[in-house]
Amino acid sequence: MTARTLSAAVSHVGRIRANNQDSGYAGQHLFAVADGMGGHAGGDVASAIAIRRIREVDREFPSAHDAEFALQSALIAANQLITETVFEHQELTGMGTTVSAMIRVGDQIAIAHIGDSRIYRHRDGELQQITSDHTFVQRLVDSGRITPEEAAVHPRRSVLMRVLGDVDAAPEVDTAIMDIQPGDRWLLCSDGLSSYLAEERIRHALASNMDANQVTQRLVKETLDHGAPDNVTVVVMDVTDTEPDDDDDAATTVGSAAAPLTFEASTGRKPIRLPTILLHPLKVTTAPEDSHFEPESDQFFAELIAEDRRRRIRRRVSWTIALVVAVAVLVGAVFLGWRIIQDHYYVGTDRGTVAIYKGVQQSIGPIALSDVYEDTDVTVSSLPDYTRENVRSTINAQSLDDARDIVDRLRKAAATGQDQAGTGGDGGSSSPTPTPSGSPSSSPSASPGAKR
Repeated sequence: MTARTLSAAVSHVGRIRANNQDSGYAGQHLFAVADGMGGHAGGDVASAIAIRRIREVDREFPSAHDAEFALQSALIAANQLITETVFEHQELTGMGTTVSAMIRVGDQIAIAHIGDSRIYRHRDGELQQITSDHTFVQRLVDSGRITPEEAAVHPRRSVLMRVLGDVDAAPEVDTAIMDIQPGDRWLLCSDGLSSYLAEERIRHALASNMDANQVTQRLVKETLDHGAPDNVTVVVMDVTDTEPDDDDDAATTVGSAAAPLTFEASTGRKPIRLPTILLHPLKVTTAPEDSHFEPESDQFFAELIAEDRRRRIRRRVSWTIALVVAVAVLVGAVFLGWRIIQDHYYVGTDRGTVAIYKGVQQSIGPIALSDVYEDTDVTVSSLPDYTRENVRSTINAQSLDDARDIVDRLRKAAATGQDQAGTGGDGGSSSPTPTPSGSPSSSPSASPGAKR
């Protein structure tokens, strides 16, 4: 049985745009998507003119080559209509549109494409992008200068190198003829879908058992769930060998081409609602840049390449400076910490004797931040009980001299303790037991500046 098609089309203004500059069409033989450019200067007008002219070729053709020629001619004719419209309405100067379209002829499809709207084919679980974007960043990707991941965030990603519009009287349109087979699912979409929804999500939706209409609705919903700041237009075409229903031949026009054609300027964006900000704070705080056209010439491309090279150099210099500053701060912090450690002393124990330590009592993992600076002849066991526990807990000193003063007091306390032990504890008045520096003491020799 000859392969036939089932299709659906849907278009949504998105969460930020105030008007829909996209247009889409799903007919009996023809399927097309157009994404207008020019903002309030007529992007919706350009896409509507293009789709209304192109849908005139929605008919049977004797061969795929005839359909390819007719489709290409329709795009050139649409380009001429846009130019004439700009001549009559000067306020629309600079408007243009992308177009991705295809006509089914038997078991083949004729394709025509210009701009960055896309055509995908899902076959046997695999998703393949059929068209190539006519953008500056795609040229960079094709030449190996940047990766597709870098292209997705490139500041020049909105620059189109080829469009329909008043900018080029004879635009170059890509055309191709491809075979189709039952089970194929074809997707045409504006960049409002492909720029905000990962290809894996697209593949997963196309691989589902839902019909064409359900798939279009799901893709648009997922895009909206991801923020969808731009207009979103989706056309899905299924190739099947089942018998058609009575309403399968109905054509559907969506987007600006489905509304009356007006030439009034409108604001490019609508206010962002609070729920949108709360649900998608990262995706809606920065509005998408309006696509714009730049002539596809070697000189202009060379200028953009030079600009991109300067941008990369500036980015590398910025990262280098930031790295140097970070290293300098880290080295400064380490040096300051080292100086603090070198100026700090405390009294503690070392193998049963009192010792003066240089550094602080803490450690970083297995690395101790202090070491023995000076051993003494004062044994810990000779100290009174209370003083002995204080020394084992360490006694802070304000300086090396302060640490030595503390040791002298401990030596006297040890000697006093030994005298009392030798006399049975009753030898009249005796010197009070020294306390760590900073502890309350009635001894005149205690250093008031020391602290534990």
